[in-house]
Order: sequence, then C-alpha cells, then structure tokens
Amino acid sequence: MTNHSVACLFCKIADKENEAKIIAENDRAVAFLDINPAASGHTLIVPRRHSSGIGEMEEEDVLGVFRLAKEVVAKLAEKLGAEGFTIGINHGKIAGQGVDHFHLHIIPRFAGDGGGSLHTIVKSPFKADVSEIYEKIIE
Repeated sequence: MTNHSVACLFCKIADKENEAKIIAENDRAVAFLDINPAASGHTLIVPRRHSSGIGEMEEEDVLGVFRLAKEVVAKLAEKLGAEGFTIGINHGKIAGQGVDHFHLHIIPRFAGDGGGSLHTIVKSPFKADVSEIYEKIIE
C-alpha cells in the first residue's frame, strides 16, 4: 500500500525507503523507535498511508494503528519491563506535531522516571463550566 507524500519522512520509513528501527508492523501501520526518545523504548506508530491527522485517516488505518499499539505495549512491557505507558498524539503544529504525518507515541513508564500524567502537559488559563462546554459541543 503506497499512498505517500514524496517529501514525508514517515512515509519513507513506512515504505522502508529510509532506515528506522522497526519493532513491529502490520498491513496498515509501522512501529519504530523514536530517534529522540522521552524514555527507553519510546515508539512511534504511523499509518502506511499518508495522513496529517486522525480526522483524515481511513477507518481501516486508524484500526491498524491501534491494533499495532496494543501489540507494541505488550512487547515493551515484556521486553523492557515497562510498568505503564503514556500514549499520546500531538495533533497539529500548535500541539507540537513536528512531522506532518499522523503518529502515535507509545512512551514506556517506569517507577521514579519523573514523568507526569497527560494532565501535566497543558495548563490552559481558560476556565469554562463543563456544562457550557458540553452545550457548545452538542449544538
């Protein structure tokens, strides 16, 4: 399956045109070690088909990415002794997405690693009532 952007680094990794430390793959996605890891075993999972964000991904690609995530989590727990995982997506430049190709981060967590939860990433000064936000979303 090749439907990629010629200039996209992650497309080239998925197509095996660029070298990467691939640790798992399926017909829809590829998992490889991050070259700037936040922790030992930090893995990125990318769809083989180019998509900059989850909203434009085909459903089969989303399923392929998350099926592979389940496999990678089990492998990292077994092989590296990870006690937990922070799993996340930087969606869009404002959120810190550095490569314009959807990628899921799997970051192994270990006791005493100094990391926080996802709630420590953003501290927005906006304080709206949850009911108000809910109404905006469902209108």
